[in-house]
Amino acid sequence: MLKRLITSREALLMLIILVLIGLVAIRFPRFITLSNLAGVFNDTSPLILLAIGQMIVILTKCIDLSVAANLALTGMVVAMINVAAPGVPVVVIIAVAIGLGALMGAFNGLLVWKLDIPPIVVTLGTMTIYRGTVFVISNGKWVNSHEMTQAFKAFPRYELFGMPMMSWTAIIAVIIFFIVMTRTTLGRSFYAVGGNPHAATYAGINVGRSQFWAFTISGALAGLTGYLWVSRYAVAYVNVASGFELDVVAACVIGGISIAGGIGSVGGALLGAIFLGVIKNALPVINVSPFWQLAISGSAIIIAVALNARSNKNHGRIILKSAEKTQ
Repeated sequence: MLKRLITSREALLMLIILVLIGLVAIRFPRFITLSNLAGVFNDTSPLILLAIGQMIVILTKCIDLSVAANLALTGMVVAMINVAAPGVPVVVIIAVAIGLGALMGAFNGLLVWKLDIPPIVVTLGTMTIYRGTVFVISNGKWVNSHEMTQAFKAFPRYELFGMPMMSWTAIIAVIIFFIVMTRTTLGRSFYAVGGNPHAATYAGINVGRSQFWAFTISGALAGLTGYLWVSRYAVAYVNVASGFELDVVAACVIGGISIAGGIGSVGGALLGAIFLGVIKNALPVINVSPFWQLAISGSAIIIAVALNARSNKNHGRIILKSAEKTQ
């Protein structure tokens, strides 16, 4: 049990994160204060939510490049609803955000399932469509803080037990989807579809339907994140979270989710997101240009993919050696 913990990707990533925090603390001791670390986690919460959804999609041998565009469109829609109808309760706004996001995710899933279009092609296309739709419905204009109601902007900042609701939303999502992925038939079907689609089909699992639900869940989380993002930063515009889908994929890959499908965990997605969140918050503190974040993230992706490939190669050699011994 101890050996498995030491050699697990999650444990290794956790160690790297702690070392990284320690190195930053040497230069800037206040970085490791409880309030600052809580702030880092809060800043990383949108990435955690999107990474969980992306993880589920990647497990099924797919990828969703439209999550950031989904976020932007949903955020603009709920912001415009708030301006047009200030009396709409925040609970309704959140429900609309989740529903609209799920609808866009379901659209991706249907195209992949029913038309058998490669997921990367589908989501590249819908990414452009959703971004274009944001421009069309807003006429390219921004929705600014003074146009939003206080109730609309207050939810992500409201503190419960000393933590903002933005952070609590990410924590609740981690708990819910940990249970879904480890204790439900739906969660097991995602792993089965990604691990061996043919075997999953023989076992009575509908591969296309499972991928559809993966995209729908990813879309719902993107929609929820859209509201949280726009309300927290109190602004909605066409290019909100532009390029953020790359960070989401990076968080998953760094967290040990295999692009080949079937391998990964909610814990891995969480740690991958936290790793990128620490880097993003640490670089300005130690006077390193934030543009280095791109280089560091890209390097981390390459290293993570190389480790995955190496791991798979090692498994293959073990099998061959076992076969040789039996001859």
